[in-house]
Amino acid sequence: RSVKHEDVYLKGYANPMELMIGLTEYFVFYNEEHPHQSLGNRTPADVYATTTGGGARIVDKFSKNGAAPGSCVKDGLASLN
Repeated sequence: RSVKHEDVYLKGYANPMELMIGLTEYFVFYNEEHPHQSLGNRTPADVYATTTGGGARIVDKFSKNGAAPGSCVKDGLASLN
């Protein structure tokens, strides 16, 4: 199922501001309160917080020298000038 079926279509938001607030609340619930069967009935936030080398390490794998994501692209473009 998707966020559209579980939230957007059910609530029928009247404007973009309501949509933004509603989706923020949905994603907080989905990631911090809702247990996921594929994660052993734990929340994604719990798995992330208790896993050694978790999601934060994924970003490190795609950056050079610990640089923030996207800065490598800027550095590369700067070297072309």
